Amino acid sequence: MFETAEIGQKVGKKAFKVREAALRNELLMAQQSLKKAEFPVIVLFGGVDGGGKSEMAHVLSEWMDPRWISTRAFPEPSQEERERPLYWRYWRALPPRGRIGVLLKAWYTQPIVERALGGKARDLDEALDEIEFFERMLANSGALILKFWMHLSKDAQKKRFRKLEKDPLTRWRVTALDWEHWKRYDAFVETSEHVISRTSTGRAPWFIVEGEDARFRSLRVGEILLQALNERLSATGSAHSPASSKLRTLEGRAGNPTVLDSLDLARRLDDEEYERELARYQGKLNALHREAVEQGVPTLVVLEGWDAAGKGGAIRRMVAALDVSRVRVYPFAAPSDEERDQHYLWRFWRHVPGAGEVALFDRSWYGRVLVERVEGFARDDEWERAYAEINHFERQLVDHGIVLVKFWVHIDADEQLRRFQDREQTPHKRWKLTDEDWRNRERWSEYALAVHDMVERTSTRIAPWTLVEGNDKRYARLKMLKTVVKRLEKAL
Repeated sequence: MFETAEIGQKVGKKAFKVREAALRNELLMAQQSLKKAEFPVIVLFGGVDGGGKSEMAHVLSEWMDPRWISTRAFPEPSQEERERPLYWRYWRALPPRGRIGVLLKAWYTQPIVERALGGKARDLDEALDEIEFFERMLANSGALILKFWMHLSKDAQKKRFRKLEKDPLTRWRVTALDWEHWKRYDAFVETSEHVISRTSTGRAPWFIVEGEDARFRSLRVGEILLQALNERLSATGSAHSPASSKLRTLEGRAGNPTVLDSLDLARRLDDEEYERELARYQGKLNALHREAVEQGVPTLVVLEGWDAAGKGGAIRRMVAALDVSRVRVYPFAAPSDEERDQHYLWRFWRHVPGAGEVALFDRSWYGRVLVERVEGFARDDEWERAYAEINHFERQLVDHGIVLVKFWVHIDADEQLRRFQDREQTPHKRWKLTDEDWRNRERWSEYALAVHDMVERTSTRIAPWTLVEGNDKRYARLKMLKTVVKRLEKAL
């Protein structure tokens, strides 16, 4: 695989100056067009130590406008990063649409190093499965992904290390660990061949670049990037077609029963029982929360439901039992301009709780398969693949040790109308009622079917949905408290 990158390709100074001048100009023009485009560009550099990865990041920032390029390297994870799922640090580094993100030592580095140093082949393949899903998800959302493997032969790598060590200004770049890895060069090459073979796909291809000559590698990377940019920019018209047949699968099922129909909305609690049980379970939640803090166990509670279903009241009863310095409530409405420039999961990854923290999400990533599906804000292919993306996301959370609890709070249409009218007549509640709330009522049956599909496709053993009978707020609040307590008890 790497023979083609060990033939000693070089570019002379004069030829380089001519080609560089033209290439820089064209890259700047393409970058200006990219700023108005609807997709981000992810440029990932991997390869052998000393192959020129960091140098190429500098070259791209020099050749193009650095204000529209973000460069991120991923050394050993910080304490904050270790407290969260592995991919949290990568999601936070993704560029928004219209910009270029250059990533060094990204999601390939750790699996390659661990396997080359004697790790299990099965562990490597599991990591590659994770990578392939991640990159496919980004590509499906429109990202242009280019991966460059900067290669050196074993002799060329040794020569490169010696050269760097001789210069006082670059000596620090060669460490004892680099030399240890050099001794295991063959193991690293064998592992890298397997990785590239598995993960070079049409939507996220690898390009192997000979890294010995700086001028050659710079032109090679720049020309590939320019060609890919121009091809994508000329094809964007067909890549983002508007939603088609947005309600096709819902309209055809009008009147079909849903999982929500099985709930007994007549369930009630009287005041005395509610107050007694509320105090009891808030006390249990407080004790469990303190234990979770000591053990470093994070908790994420997702609350979905109809407008006016009582999510806010339930959140207040949970927060009352928690250490407020370790709890955060995140209400998610329509995405901001910054959030629309990213993959839809990006804004949720940003707020994944750390060790001992509690995050309460009022609305969540399920908007993709609910409001965005019903209202046509997402294309059919976007919301259809979101079920798998969501299940994958939640597995990452749970595998990391996060206690994930998901609620759908259900009320019937008559109860919702009564609550809307109450809000209209109560000054301190009037702000909660919007024109959008009234519009959503007109599509009640379509939303109910979308909820049915959501539960069917995303209620898994590791992240089950809890459907809450919400016509009586007291019953609903207590059921949610009990569920969180039960899940924490099991986790702890």
